[in-house]
Amino acid sequence: MAILVTGGAGYIGSHMTHALAEREEEVIVLDNLSTGFDWAVAPAATLLVGDVGDADLLDMIFATHDIEAVVHFAGSIVVPESVENPLKYYANNTVNSRTLIAAAVKAGVKHFIFSSTAAVYGIPPHSPADEETPTAPINPYGRSKLMTEWMLQDVAAAHPLSYVALRYFNVAGADPKGRTGQSTPAATHLIKVACQTVLGQREKMFIFGDDYDTPDGTCIRDYIHVSDLIAAHLDALDYLRKGGESAVFNCGYGHGHSVREVIDMVKKVSGVDFPVEMAPRRAGDPPELVAAAEKIRTALGWRPQFDNLEEIVASALAWERHLQRRNLTSDKVAEEVA
Repeated sequence: MAILVTGGAGYIGSHMTHALAEREEEVIVLDNLSTGFDWAVAPAATLLVGDVGDADLLDMIFATHDIEAVVHFAGSIVVPESVENPLKYYANNTVNSRTLIAAAVKAGVKHFIFSSTAAVYGIPPHSPADEETPTAPINPYGRSKLMTEWMLQDVAAAHPLSYVALRYFNVAGADPKGRTGQSTPAATHLIKVACQTVLGQREKMFIFGDDYDTPDGTCIRDYIHVSDLIAAHLDALDYLRKGGESAVFNCGYGHGHSVREVIDMVKKVSGVDFPVEMAPRRAGDPPELVAAAEKIRTALGWRPQFDNLEEIVASALAWERHLQRRNLTSDKVAEEVA
């Protein structure tokens, strides 16, 4: 049976296609390529270009392929943008997820793994935040994801569909084998932005707020290597296949790093002292988000292998250098063709 990976040409989704292909799973990818890249998908996977909100297309996919499980990555993820354009996020993240879940139920799909977020916690009353921490998102991004969690909970109670919702903390790094990474030029991930500044693709970078109630005044986040996150998805799939009950799990390491600490690490790894300027706080940013991750380790047997900020930064920088070479080659080829 096949696994449908929505958003499988994007940053995290493309890593999932490679991991599933290594396990010799049949992988069907649905991606509209708005922020993804066809070359990032594992060669063994079947890429279908289209929108996850297209009900007719979904019906065709489920009718054509024997889909056992859906791994749902497709969606919009930029917190400040969600504050500026909330309807986009409720459309892409909530309405489209509802369409996908409905199609999966109609087709008799057994399992569903959902890409959720720590943003559902808002500003947690304690740190680290565990899965029982009250959900009180402070931005439309977090609300749009929480709504999908609620839908899955209700649907699983009414239909034979089991699910796992994985609440990501801050995903970073790139595939250690160099096959894929964060490739969207305008991505807002802190480590990617810092690496782009190292390579001269940005003149400078900004720290958004240094007056938070944290040791150095900048926001603290729990950075998880993308490969460890993908391992959590594989563990979740195995868990559901073995009859595991529907559940929600945090995906983080249980400790955080401040914005300043991350920037200092990028400078150390790269050997480049790039310019950094202060800027006002961004709307929707909580001061600290760190995961309590005992539940996923106990229930799924998840064992992270890349819990090291220096290693995370090194893999991200290696990927940015690869992208720079790749783009220069592509530009040269285009000039020769022209």
